Amino acid sequence: MTVPDLEHALDALSARVTSLREARTAYPSELAPTLDAALAELDTATELLAEARAELSRASDRRQGGKKDGPQRELKLLRQVFRAFPVPVIVLDGGGVVRRVNGETSRVLGSPDGYLVGRSFPLLVDVSRRAAFRSHLTSVLQTGQPAAFETRLAHQGRTHTVQLALTRLTMPGEPQQMVAAVALPTEVQLPGPAAERPEQSDGALLMAAARRQDLLARMGALLLDEEALRQPVALPRATRLLAAGWADWVIADVVRDGLPRRSVVVAPKDHPLGGLVRQVEGAEPAAAQVVAQVLARGSGVVHEMVDDETLLGFCADGPLLTAMGAGSLLCVPIGTGDGALTLVREHHRPPFTLADLGVMQEVGLQLGLAVRAQRSFQRRSRAADALSASVAPRNLPDVPGYEASAIYHPGASVGAEFYDVFPVEGGWGFALGGAVGKGEEAASVSALVRGGLRVLSAWESDPDVVVRKVNEALMKQGSGMFVMAVAGFVQGRRIRLSSAGHHPAALMQPDGSVRFAAGGGVPLGISPAAETAVEEITVGMGQTLVLYSEGLVSSRNEAGEPYGEERLADVLGRCAGQSPATVVKAVEADRSAFSGGQVWDEIVVLALRGV
Repeated sequence: MTVPDLEHALDALSARVTSLREARTAYPSELAPTLDAALAELDTATELLAEARAELSRASDRRQGGKKDGPQRELKLLRQVFRAFPVPVIVLDGGGVVRRVNGETSRVLGSPDGYLVGRSFPLLVDVSRRAAFRSHLTSVLQTGQPAAFETRLAHQGRTHTVQLALTRLTMPGEPQQMVAAVALPTEVQLPGPAAERPEQSDGALLMAAARRQDLLARMGALLLDEEALRQPVALPRATRLLAAGWADWVIADVVRDGLPRRSVVVAPKDHPLGGLVRQVEGAEPAAAQVVAQVLARGSGVVHEMVDDETLLGFCADGPLLTAMGAGSLLCVPIGTGDGALTLVREHHRPPFTLADLGVMQEVGLQLGLAVRAQRSFQRRSRAADALSASVAPRNLPDVPGYEASAIYHPGASVGAEFYDVFPVEGGWGFALGGAVGKGEEAASVSALVRGGLRVLSAWESDPDVVVRKVNEALMKQGSGMFVMAVAGFVQGRRIRLSSAGHHPAALMQPDGSVRFAAGGGVPLGISPAAETAVEEITVGMGQTLVLYSEGLVSSRNEAGEPYGEERLADVLGRCAGQSPATVVKAVEADRSAFSGGQVWDEIVVLALRGV
């Protein structure tokens, strides 16, 4: 067949293929005759390719015979014929890598011209049929016998059921044999509107950009939520958000002790929880090439088509990406060396793009900041909890002859109030007070005073001696802070009090009347010569001694008025005959109502009732 004859046959084939497409559209209920005719045309296309190959071979022979211009013109013509061929034709090398595609291939698969060149064609084939395709490809290369079979191709959001014909080619100038794959679609599933490539129109591009901005806004709001700082929920929440609309699989690996550890795996919703999900969770991220690459370089990568299915490591069934049905992959660092975030889309989904990589790198940066903020917050929270535990006992001991109860309400920040009840020689002791100030330094000074009062009380029989020695120790520390405190020793019905600038204790009578002790004295830490106020109180049966913190009486309402001791006396008077537990709860409830539920400083109330 001469070149003009080949051109004529090609034009005729193109016309017949166009007629078959029109028939399929016009008569969708009678696809069988149309399909039979299409298969016949596929055979014709295969024969034309064989003729083109023969003509190419003859042109090569003529070139070797010394003719120069003629063969070049014929080769150019054959290339034009290949590009204009009316059915998809893909030229593959022996490894299945795409070497050439014609325009119809790009049109049917929905990819830009030349996009598939250099990529592995088996990655377009349905996962369940890749092994069969590779077997057919090897057989055609080795035997030279053509092969035709049905398979499915997935690319750019389209799914095609095709009749695929493979024919061996010997290409001039190529050191190895090639295979021509002719694909005749018999069924095409087009992507929905949301799956179309953003490059198709300015409107689609604008919508895609808005969608990316919406993701960043939602991610920022999610990661700045207070609970995300208090609890380790930032990673699970972020990965679920990404899995909802951006990927089929989302994997977060976090670096601990210098190595990446698998932290979160979110699988497709319709995927069973066992099996593959457990294998992905159990895979070692340090063995994943793509994770190691991202962590080493500190920048993300995108694979619009997964050429190497071993990038994410292996499972019992082989490469993880093969088992996951991966078509496209994206991996970005979390923060600066804090981990890696990997997103995988299956073959039926549009591939990730460079624009997706850009927005995911921003997501990874936000996620890294959130993870670091969470760690810092939790460290400070644990330190605050430890300080709080150092200024208040977990449980009150049983004090013979008394019923005791206390309430401790933390303030808006780490504060400095403390209270304690502890055994002393021949009885029990208690202490209550707080450093003037806020923050960790004030809390540490209060913890020092509380510990000093408890320890020294093991050797001293007078609370005033204990208070004075603690003042001496505080002055030597040179912290510059002063502490209001009261300490008391309980000996039977007598309670000996030593006050260093603290509020006076309140004594409730069974009839509801309330009187206050003297209180007074100078706070600890102001002068080496402590000036304390000492007083002895007798607490009979039915009487209740109430001690309280500065934070209680200084609480304010919306008008700026202090809670004060008069209001406290009114509340205590209404609690006549009530248990200490009821008393402290009533006081706190009244203060909360007075200040609109606001708490600025710690609230401490300690009650001892004679029984």
